[in-house]
Amino acid sequence: MSDTVKSAKRVAMLIEDEFEDGEVTGPVDALRAAGLDVVLVGPIAGRAYTGKRGQQVTVELAAGRARAKDFDAVVIPGGHAPDRMRMRHAMVDLVRDMIAAGKPVAAICHGPQLLISVNALRGRTVTCWPSIAIDVKNAGGLYVDKPVVVDGPVITSRKPDDIPAFSDAIIRALEHQ
Repeated sequence: MSDTVKSAKRVAMLIEDEFEDGEVTGPVDALRAAGLDVVLVGPIAGRAYTGKRGQQVTVELAAGRARAKDFDAVVIPGGHAPDRMRMRHAMVDLVRDMIAAGKPVAAICHGPQLLISVNALRGRTVTCWPSIAIDVKNAGGLYVDKPVVVDGPVITSRKPDDIPAFSDAIIRALEHQ
């Protein structure tokens, strides 16, 4: 990816309390190392949110101000955060709009719960944390147990061990965008 292309790409990392710490820090570090502009998007700008293991991150942009036209991709970490995100209309709307625009939407672990809420899994092959595989199936997705699955603009992974492959898939998707 050329430096000018990389610097032009902007990625929204969704944040809410109880995120899986490594599923935020790992992809953020990898995407930034690839030259991408990663913006932490959550309910309230300037507020710190705490991960399951104590990591704190401060949101840079309120979800209510985030628009799909301003981002090239969105990343949904796992943990308990996606269940909270599903209750945030602005986050649901952003993901729905990104899907509608055909832009990469990447979800790891429990992240596909938010994809279920925007009805984005019907007919797609998806992976996720095993405990929500039945939810993926009930939402019309085809669950497979693989480190990373790319089905159109939807990128999914299972767990923290998959972060390198997950991050690489996001970077590749943006290179071809």
